[in-house]
Amino acid sequence: MSDETTSRVDVLVAGGAAAGLCAAIAARRAGASVRLVEAAPAALRGGNTRHARNFRIAHDGPARYVPDGYRPEEFWADLVRVTGGDTDEPLARTLIRASATIAPWLIANGVLLQALDQGVLPYSRRTAFLFGGGKAMVNALYATARQLGVAIACGTELTALRFGDDGCEAEVAQAGTGARVIAKAVVVATGGYQADPARLRIDFGAAAERMVVRGSPYCTGRGLDLLLDAGAVPVGDPASAHIVAVDARGPRFDGGIVTRITGIPHGIVVDRTAKRLADERADTRRTHYAQWGARIAACPDQLAYLIVDQDGLRRAGPTALPPVAAPTLAELARRLELDPAALDATVRAFNAEAAGREPAVRPLTALPLAAWPLLPGLTFTHFGVAVDARMRVLLRGDRVAPRVFAAGTAMAANVLRHGYLAGLGVTLAAVTGRIAGEEAARAAA
Repeated sequence: MSDETTSRVDVLVAGGAAAGLCAAIAARRAGASVRLVEAAPAALRGGNTRHARNFRIAHDGPARYVPDGYRPEEFWADLVRVTGGDTDEPLARTLIRASATIAPWLIANGVLLQALDQGVLPYSRRTAFLFGGGKAMVNALYATARQLGVAIACGTELTALRFGDDGCEAEVAQAGTGARVIAKAVVVATGGYQADPARLRIDFGAAAERMVVRGSPYCTGRGLDLLLDAGAVPVGDPASAHIVAVDARGPRFDGGIVTRITGIPHGIVVDRTAKRLADERADTRRTHYAQWGARIAACPDQLAYLIVDQDGLRRAGPTALPPVAAPTLAELARRLELDPAALDATVRAFNAEAAGREPAVRPLTALPLAAWPLLPGLTFTHFGVAVDARMRVLLRGDRVAPRVFAAGTAMAANVLRHGYLAGLGVTLAAVTGRIAGEEAARAAA
């Protein structure tokens, strides 16, 4: 490219969600000149962070925004539980320790947290809640980045990346026009590839056709591919993902948390043949919905239905879209296009089983009935690139890219190769972004 389309900067950050924003702010506060490029247009900037509501932090005692205490060892034990110990322990412990200071750091950079005596979000000693949600967090961090002098370009995608021990050269594209950026260090925080249908079909097969992408349609994995093509060490399983049960009537992209269905323990879930998928009450913890995403993905047409009676409807709580209601089971079957006889046999069998369950399980008898159609909702993929404790990208041949860093979902599989903990996504993004930004500024200096 010509000199007219070439610019120079200390640190280039690719990705404008929590990880990229924290990296850009941290690098700028460390004295580096910073340019941030975000593939999404300004109205849709912020990636999956826009749909977040809380983040997990270790803390010794109560604060204005979090009650009681949640010690680092408790955090570690919870992570081991959901991953089965399949995690990079030194890196995970580094991130857990860093989570103890991320809330004050975010507050200092304009993010508001919900006070304990305000709002209606649930009590949690493990997570702090964002005041105004993830979009408010994104807007606050963008405002801070601009005030600090970060050059921001939305609708701009990282399209090429070359690097060595002495610097980096990147190409970016906006509205079909390319430009070259010469940077002393680069932070890749472009997320996973969950919004790339072709890639999902390769890794998930036919089930990918019906998967709903809960977050940004701009997480296409381009940044990850550039790193892998340059020799980065892959980590995680490309055919593994955090998948939850979502309302099938929601949008194909960007439905976020509001389309998630959490009332499964209060009814039964059946597939297109009216057969139950599993015991709905085997796990009633608040994270049960993550187990059901994979089950629904294995159903015929990846479609299932949660059916409740009036008692279950009250316990399930409100949802973004109203359930399909019917005065009788036969009519509900008709409205759901299920075989009435098959559904009747399934409900009769469940009610007979419920009568003998200990503790007691309520049968589905209180008319009218209600149902939600369910699809698998893909949150993010458990795949990325390997990094060290400084977020430097590890290369094949036991090498390190001293000027290239990864943050957020791009490196999350080092710690979270399967399973999920509530609020961990934002924590990983903010903590790794902050570390990557500080280290990139140090490398640039």
